[in-house]
Amino acid sequence: MITSVIPKLPYIDKAKTLNFYVGKLGFVLDADYGDYLILHRDAAELHFFSYPTIVPGKSDFMIYLRIDSGIELLYEQWKNNGLHLAQAGKLETKPWGQQEFALIDPNGTLLTFGQSVG
Repeated sequence: MITSVIPKLPYIDKAKTLNFYVGKLGFVLDADYGDYLILHRDAAELHFFSYPTIVPGKSDFMIYLRIDSGIELLYEQWKNNGLHLAQAGKLETKPWGQQEFALIDPNGTLLTFGQSVG
C-alpha cells in the first residue's frame, strides 16, 4: 500500500536552497547527509539531492503542494517577507476549483501551492 509521495528535488547550492526553504518558506531541516537533505513543513516532506550542473530555468522539475487552509494568509506573508512572486504571478482561483499561486525556487523548480475553493 502506498502511504505517501515524497518529491526528490535537485539543488545547485545547498546554502541558497536551505535559505529559501527553511529561511523563507518555513520548512524544517530534518537531516543533512552532505549531498542529500530532508526537510518538512507540517505534513509535507521534501528531499533534495546535489545537482550542481542543473541550469535554473531549463529544468522541468515541478511539484504541487496542497494546502488545507490559509492560502491567502500564506501568500501575503511570503509576499510581505520579500519572497519574489513576480515570476509566478498572483493568487488566483482556477477553473478546477483550486485557489493557487506559484513560485520558482533558486534551483529552477516550480512550486505551486493550492487550496480547494469548495
